[in-house]
Amino acid sequence: MTTEETQSPRPSDAPPADLGFALPEPARLSRGRAATLAVVGVVVLGGAFVLAFAPRKSARAELEAQAAEAEHAAPRLTVAPAKLVASERLLKLPASIQPLEEAVIYARSSGYVGRWLVDLGDKVKADQLLAEIETPEVNQQLAQGRAELAKANANKAQAEAGRALASSKFDRTGKLVDAGVATQQELEQTQAESSVGDANVNLADAAIEAEKANIRRLSDLQQFSKVTAPFAGTITARLVDRGSLVSAGTGNPMFRLAATETVRVFVQLPQDVAPSITLGRPAQVTVREFPGQTFEGKVARTAGALDSVTRTLNTEVRVPNPDGKLLSGMFAEVSLSLSAPREVFEVPATALLNDAQGLRVAIVGPGDTLQLRTIGIERDLGATLHVSSGIKAGDRLVQIADATLHEGQKIVPVAPRAAPASSAAPAPSAR
Repeated sequence: MTTEETQSPRPSDAPPADLGFALPEPARLSRGRAATLAVVGVVVLGGAFVLAFAPRKSARAELEAQAAEAEHAAPRLTVAPAKLVASERLLKLPASIQPLEEAVIYARSSGYVGRWLVDLGDKVKADQLLAEIETPEVNQQLAQGRAELAKANANKAQAEAGRALASSKFDRTGKLVDAGVATQQELEQTQAESSVGDANVNLADAAIEAEKANIRRLSDLQQFSKVTAPFAGTITARLVDRGSLVSAGTGNPMFRLAATETVRVFVQLPQDVAPSITLGRPAQVTVREFPGQTFEGKVARTAGALDSVTRTLNTEVRVPNPDGKLLSGMFAEVSLSLSAPREVFEVPATALLNDAQGLRVAIVGPGDTLQLRTIGIERDLGATLHVSSGIKAGDRLVQIADATLHEGQKIVPVAPRAAPASSAAPAPSAR
């Protein structure tokens, strides 16, 4: 068998299957036509690329030109006039209510409490009897003092009689000396006796005065056994019972008394408003326990000096309290309308520049150029600041400042846009 006979036929050499119809001959392109089609395709693709890339390149060049122009152009900044704060400032501060007068009543005489006539919460008048103290020892001392006074009076009478006798004897001796019957020594002796009589009378007078003073003291102590109110007010504490031993000069009180027809409300004013406070200025006092009710009062007095620790001024406001609603020891709130001691301007916190040169704001000067001014802050309210120095009326203030701003920079001022309606979308604003 030969090699050609042993090889199997290739599929392309196999006779086509019978499909029931004749297949057309496949089309064949010539080499020239294929080259033409390739050139046309390259041209079409190149044109499409040029059409797509050229506008982008042009737009990019335009954006770069606009960016370069914007970089060298004056920035557009929102500018508004400085806003002057109202000259009247409403200040609300916590306070404490105290009675107009308050006294702790002690015993001025030693003894036992015989009875008390008032109790906690009772209203009393001035000089009203509060309690009585039994003072048996004082009573005995007073009786003894009166007896000693009677004895002193008797001693005085005896001294006066002795003085009269000595004086009469001195006179007789003088006559006898003149008659030559008595000696000069006898005269001098009777004269000395007369002088002793005078001294005895003076001593008796002094003893009488001493006994009278002792009796007055004991009488006062006896009067002090009746404990009375020094002023009209309310008993805020009773600290004794019947039979309690009390001693004069000890630290054990009997009653506490407070006058609350008018109360004192103490408030601490900060340093920035202390110069504005004046006596007689109206003040409104409110207490949380009485919602919707305001108690009218007036500034009665101030400490006249700031506390060295808190830097506040202790101020007293007096408030009438005829119905007794305001109780001693209550916390309250005092509202005062104070005049600003100087012009204060309100600026937004976004206008503040804080750098190594301090706190500054940007003011638009002549020719729309910036002036960076150092300011003094009166109060920091969070979203806004109260500025007391560095700004004057009529200044135009940059509302939103940043570190890129510098002295003498030229800008384009833009007025603030009105707040958009709630239904409208917010529009972008200038920086």
